[in-house]
Amino acid sequence: MIAVANLYKKIGDVQALDNLSLEAADGQITGLLGPNGAGKTTCLRTIFGLLQADAGSATINGFDVAKQPIAAKRELGLFPDPFGIYERLTPREYIQYFAELSGLSRQIAADATQQVIADLQLSEIADRRCKGFSQGQRMKTALAQAIVHRPKNIVLDEPTSGLDVMSTRLLRDVLRRLRDQGHCILFSSHVMQEVASLCDRVVVMANGRVRAVGSPEQLCSQTNKDSLEEAFICLIGTDEGIAA
Repeated sequence: MIAVANLYKKIGDVQALDNLSLEAADGQITGLLGPNGAGKTTCLRTIFGLLQADAGSATINGFDVAKQPIAAKRELGLFPDPFGIYERLTPREYIQYFAELSGLSRQIAADATQQVIADLQLSEIADRRCKGFSQGQRMKTALAQAIVHRPKNIVLDEPTSGLDVMSTRLLRDVLRRLRDQGHCILFSSHVMQEVASLCDRVVVMANGRVRAVGSPEQLCSQTNKDSLEEAFICLIGTDEGIAA
């Protein structure tokens, strides 16, 4: 479970987070939905420990990110930009490196790497250099390093940005499978179709605050709208930053 409570963060003159509180539960996919500048990435970076909040707290399975950073990070899998993987390494080398970085011993990391390679059907490319990989191959390699140490919680920031249709479908299938295994999945997006198709629960954000929380169906019912996009516009009062 991931929880943030009363987070404040000012970046320059901008109040990026303004008393933000939200939770993401185990066995659910929770989406942060908001226009550009809503504070989604700032929230996730605070959960990552990349930013320090001015006030408030973020916890991962009860571990405070600011006070217990190592313990918190071991409970968390971060899905990076798949285009930023180390091209000189093979997937096996890349995945095992992050497994050991997450605290696994060399042998346990090697065993965990072999298991995730099998789970994500990476065997055919596991010992090839990543340079020249397709989008789908890069995505699966990046996702493998996020889950190799079997974290209960997985966080993704705009996970389908730059992916083609087939890679996006594959990522969605993997995330649904992880959810069904009981993982807590939290991701940010401003793409309505992605959120509507994936999320069990949606947190609508604007100006660093939570505007509404519920399933896509509940948000539509709450606003008396037929689609999540219409409900979203109703909730934040603008169509700025919306992507179809």
